[in-house]
Amino acid sequence: MKAVKANKEYTIDEARKAQYIKDGFDIIGDDGKVVQQGAGKTVPFAKYQAALDENTALKQQVEDLRTMLAEKETPKK
Repeated sequence: MKAVKANKEYTIDEARKAQYIKDGFDIIGDDGKVVQQGAGKTVPFAKYQAALDENTALKQQVEDLRTMLAEKETPKK
């Protein structure tokens, strides 16, 4: 597992996990998903993740609309 905070990333074991969480590091599992959040976050991780998910969905909608618009503007023979 890894402890991640800002631009710092450390490979840690279970014994050191609690100290890194206390120091504000997020714990990332071997599968790349957040196992536990670090202490002292100003925005709850669930709200942050929801905003990221919404942002990704909206970007996809914009791209789909641009594609549809481009298809309509293309002259047909």
